[in-house]
Amino acid sequence: MDFEIRISGSVEVRAAGLRCDLRSTKTRLALAALAWDAGRTVSVDTLIHRIWDEHPPEKVRKALHAHISRIRSALRSADGDAPEVVSRTNSYVLHVDPDLVDLRCYTSCVEQARALRDSDDRDGALALLERADALWRGEPLAGIAGSWAEHLRASVDETRLTAAMTRAEILLGDGKFADAVPVLLPLVETHPVDEALAERLAIALYGGNRTAEATRLLQRTRQRVVRDIGLDAGRGLHRVHQGILSGTPAQALFSQVDGGKAPARPARRAPDNLPRDVPWVGRHDELRRLGAALCEGGGTSNVVTVEAIDGMGGVGKTALAVHLGHRLRERFPDGSVFLHLGGRAPDRTAPTPTRALTELLRLIGLDAKELPHGIDELTAMWRSVARDRRMLVILDDAADSDQVRPLLPGASPTAVVVTSRRRLPGLPGVRPFFLDALPPEDAAHLFTQRLGPGRPADPAEVAEIVSICAHLPLAVEIAASRLLARPSWTTADLLRQFPAGSGRLSQLRDGERDLSHVFALSYHALNHEQQLVFRRMSLHVGVEFGPPAVAALTGLSVDTASRVLEELLTHHLVSEPTPFRFTMHDLLREYARTLIDSGDFESPAESRIAVHALVDHYVHTADHADRLAYPFRSRTDLDPENRPAIPIQHMAGAHEAEQWLLAEAANLRDTLDWLSHHGTDHQLSLAVHVLAGFLDMEGPLTTAEPLLRRAVTHWTTAHDGPSRARALLDLGAVQTHTSRFTEAIATLRQALDAARALRDRDLESESVHRLSILLWQTGEYTTARSLQKKALSFLIVNGDTLRIARTQNLLGIVHLHLAENREALNCFTSALSTFTEIGDQRGRYSALNNLGKLHQRTGDADAAESAYREAMEAAQGLGNKRDGAMLRVNFASALETLGKPEEALGLYESVLPVFRAADDRRGEAIALNGLGRACRAVGRGEEALGRHVAALAVTRRIHAVGDECDVLYDLALTERETGRAAQAVSHLEESLAVSRRLGAPAEEERAERALSELRATLGGPAF
Repeated sequence: MDFEIRISGSVEVRAAGLRCDLRSTKTRLALAALAWDAGRTVSVDTLIHRIWDEHPPEKVRKALHAHISRIRSALRSADGDAPEVVSRTNSYVLHVDPDLVDLRCYTSCVEQARALRDSDDRDGALALLERADALWRGEPLAGIAGSWAEHLRASVDETRLTAAMTRAEILLGDGKFADAVPVLLPLVETHPVDEALAERLAIALYGGNRTAEATRLLQRTRQRVVRDIGLDAGRGLHRVHQGILSGTPAQALFSQVDGGKAPARPARRAPDNLPRDVPWVGRHDELRRLGAALCEGGGTSNVVTVEAIDGMGGVGKTALAVHLGHRLRERFPDGSVFLHLGGRAPDRTAPTPTRALTELLRLIGLDAKELPHGIDELTAMWRSVARDRRMLVILDDAADSDQVRPLLPGASPTAVVVTSRRRLPGLPGVRPFFLDALPPEDAAHLFTQRLGPGRPADPAEVAEIVSICAHLPLAVEIAASRLLARPSWTTADLLRQFPAGSGRLSQLRDGERDLSHVFALSYHALNHEQQLVFRRMSLHVGVEFGPPAVAALTGLSVDTASRVLEELLTHHLVSEPTPFRFTMHDLLREYARTLIDSGDFESPAESRIAVHALVDHYVHTADHADRLAYPFRSRTDLDPENRPAIPIQHMAGAHEAEQWLLAEAANLRDTLDWLSHHGTDHQLSLAVHVLAGFLDMEGPLTTAEPLLRRAVTHWTTAHDGPSRARALLDLGAVQTHTSRFTEAIATLRQALDAARALRDRDLESESVHRLSILLWQTGEYTTARSLQKKALSFLIVNGDTLRIARTQNLLGIVHLHLAENREALNCFTSALSTFTEIGDQRGRYSALNNLGKLHQRTGDADAAESAYREAMEAAQGLGNKRDGAMLRVNFASALETLGKPEEALGLYESVLPVFRAADDRRGEAIALNGLGRACRAVGRGEEALGRHVAALAVTRRIHAVGDECDVLYDLALTERETGRAAQAVSHLEESLAVSRRLGAPAEEERAERALSELRATLGGPAF
């Protein structure tokens, strides 16, 4: 039957292409009130409120019955098989598929599209949005007034916004910025304070070369937010605005979203020898904090304020201090004094405290002839003069604390700002203020400001230039100066001067300034040991490192390396982003590398030996950590002749080993990258085997697979059968966790065949275990059970305690899916006892997690919750985000059983990004399905449909048949609850067929039961 109820636009019934007459407005409103809840019971009181608000007629029930009668008559006249309005106790229900109500189908399509878009199924999402658009006919319940009608329109308006945002986000993600503009632009007028909408539209306009419109939109939105809501706009609007101003590419901006006028210069007061100020860019927070600190006494404080600005050369310490002095002139009526202390100038000796005090007293107006000559007398005079003066004194480029200490004015309203390339400990009352490089947007603004308005600059090219300058202010200014000196050049011409990779420093110079010279001042101030560490750090394959890595590079002891790093930290030649982890600024690293490459300090052979020592350090330490963290792996031993010279770091156990692997994760990946380009295939294959367990647990898995394939090829060529079999095991594990089950099964069968050919029972056992995991995940339960029982028999004879427990744990999972609950309980209990006895926390939490599943299946919700909570406690600190996320998924399902759907909903939402980041598609599908169940439990049925549909798409894409059976069942329950009985029957039949094919009796029984119940309500045949 061609039948449809329309509530988008005018309310009407359509059958066979004809419109049925509903006569009065109230009848049409009554139909809409029933249709919006199609398939669900609506109470009489609810209908009365929806139709008459708070002003029902005197005989309201009689009036309602009259409208229902007209609706029934209209439906019957449409077609003999038309839906019925059924009366129940104090309620009515319209028995019609919700998808035959245009607006219900519309909202369902939008919810499903949003869920598919979040699961990266863009084509599926766009298809649903097209279907939704075809259903839209205008304002819902057109021509009908009333509070419920207005509420419905507001609700649907939010859905319209969701649809547009979803479509626009897909277009933006594909770089189709101009196409996204007409999708979003019509919504701005009706949603003027929606910041997410404004952010995306601004990016679309900017990406479509409509930058001026984008900035006006952002400004207008911020003003409306302040005016209408009374709050400042969020950080997102500011981030997008700054990104546009700094020329951040539109695609990068979208990826981040999907993160005053200067006072008039006062009259000059003596003394005042501040250097000329420059037009200022950025550092607003730094200026605010420093300004507040310097002015905190308000002129009455008798304790000197000392702010010590420290940072690497070229970071803008002097410029900040000078700009601060100009801004605060009026707050220091007794003068502003600038004294350069020449801390590291190689061409002259830094002034002694005596000379510095003499110069300082002369600058504030004392006659040089009247000044004493001794340090004590000069200090006393300076403090006497400053006692009643509110001055600002800038001591620039201090060499050390001893040089500064006599220059502090003691008890005085005078404020002192000290700048230095090194930290200045031991100064009384000093408050250190570390200055880092500029944020990217401020660096870009600085560059364009220095060019001036008459010199156009491409924003994307400016962003690349300041990135090359590593956002160091001096480097940015030098680059702008070079461009200004060549009027015929564009930013593209300047970019071409910078060679790919290293070589940037040679281009960061102008007629007066040379960045290499600035760095050289700091380098030549170091002793021999510090210089060695500074140079060798530039050879590090990664970005962040600890003292053991520096020891490996230099041949120093770890204690000595740690001490020297502390000294370099004081000189601001390294930074310490986290405790005991160090890094170098990009340009400092390049400068250090030029010292290595010059050959003046060490030979190329010495550099090569240093890098190889570093690589050996990481590989051997990782091997030691891996054996502690993943003791069950079958291993290929490292070459003993490459053992590092420094002792391998002691680790107390599995937890400490995992923490080391996590801390060094980036360096381990960089080590593999270095070996893939500079090492032999043998070295790379050994290293990737060492790190296979870590890569499998912590990823990124897409990076790991090509290296693992290369290892398989190497061991095959080398005719090393055992190593090849282990490489296949490593590769199969990664393919399993990326849900590429077909490829993983083929790989692991190769490993099993190789192990059997080698007659290596240890390898065979591990191959069987890995393959059984896959067979369980793909629903081949009986095959997995058979394999695991054979493996267990061998392991019991062999006495391998850890592997016996692992096998029992996995066998228990298979028993659980086959509804062999007693056998499952025995396996889990035995495995838990063994894991606890040998202190294997990873195994212990896995067994507890599985016990929780068993209790949940057998209806003991309290025992399930207890097991899951104990499992989460055992898993704390293990560091595996993916396993921890799956544990939270299981706990959330237990909370559902306990009637805590809101808490479960929060857990499901928290784990979904974890699975997506790890590319764990199976985990994503399970979380999406759980999210759908939780949404259904809290009354958000339409949203639940979208989650289940997305989960079904993922499970089918990866061929996770066992999970598909669960998703089909849960989808059917949601469809039944939202009135989609026909779809529910179809999906329950599919779930039943899959469960029978898998030999899963529990799943088969639940599908049969649900089908019987549903068919009974529909009047069809039951089982």
